[in-house]
Amino acid sequence: MSQRPDTDDYRRLLLSDTPMMDMRSPGEFTQGAFPAAHSLPLMTNDERAAVGTCYKREGQDAAIALGHRLVSGEVRHERLAAWLDFAREHPDGYLYCFRGGLRSRTVQQWLREQGVNYPLVLGGYKAMRRFLIDELQRSVERASIVLISGRTGTGKTRVIGQIPRSVDLEGIAAHRGSTFGQLPQGQPSQIDFENTLSVALMKLLSASEGALCLEDEGRLIGRLYLPQALRAAMGSAPILEVEHSLDERIDVIIDDYVVDLGRRYSDLHGREDGALKHEQKLQADLWKIRKRLGSERQTRVSSLMTDAFAAQRSGGGLTPHRDWIYILLAEYYDPMYDYQLSQRSGEILFQGPREHIVRHALEMTSGAG
Repeated sequence: MSQRPDTDDYRRLLLSDTPMMDMRSPGEFTQGAFPAAHSLPLMTNDERAAVGTCYKREGQDAAIALGHRLVSGEVRHERLAAWLDFAREHPDGYLYCFRGGLRSRTVQQWLREQGVNYPLVLGGYKAMRRFLIDELQRSVERASIVLISGRTGTGKTRVIGQIPRSVDLEGIAAHRGSTFGQLPQGQPSQIDFENTLSVALMKLLSASEGALCLEDEGRLIGRLYLPQALRAAMGSAPILEVEHSLDERIDVIIDDYVVDLGRRYSDLHGREDGALKHEQKLQADLWKIRKRLGSERQTRVSSLMTDAFAAQRSGGGLTPHRDWIYILLAEYYDPMYDYQLSQRSGEILFQGPREHIVRHALEMTSGAG
């Protein structure tokens, strides 16, 4: 493998989805990494903790010596084999640790001893993370944001999926946005969410001109919060409002929260256990909003939901689900939407069904609008 230089060209690395192996511990990786990064740590969590303790008590030389003892023999051989495999599979890749220091340079040297010259990211994770935080701010300042808004169940995410110059915030957050929006696989870390979002915005703004569409969201998507700069920009952005009848919106909710969500639980837990966990999850979500919904209404919706799932299990179809969904949309989510829309200062540019909103958004994002 020919020599390639170490780099601090973070933009090129992230725009091109350059494969990178992360030398940090698994715990550090879980807290936050980058979209094209792979966890191939020099040390385990326990090994890193032991070295850190040694550093505090006995100093750097003793800590380095302990690290070499911990990662030696068969352990070193196995980890080195994994790094060599990655380097061969990704000859255009890079490696990094937290600051581009001892861990990455140790692995770089061990690879070099095997005849593999593999470059590292100068500054490491810390510098790339700082770059993405700053780049997110720059992207928000540059972008001409248009919000895809509309009442719950109008299928705003479906609209986003048909617009090339858009960022699917809920997709990145792995959550559907509402109290009921948690998906079985869980959400990424806050740092992973921000890093992925920053890269997505950077890619779109680097590719072409034109407006950029985002789905209208609150401060939180599940447990993840939107960066303040983006949230502020969305508060004054112009709006394309999706409009559909209540019956049509109920259809969308059944498709997303009964059929699709039920399928996800069944795929993960099996048909019977998945169905039970699906129903328990929706009931638990309903309980979370009992104070805002009111205890009498929460009890009524809960009973209707129980009856609907029982009817579905006995072959009664999906129609009974319409009753509890109707109450939530008409009596809870619609008043909430009216209030939230009143807090927006952005102009409503156009209102209509999904297909009309898509057509209008495509004209705007292509620069023709």
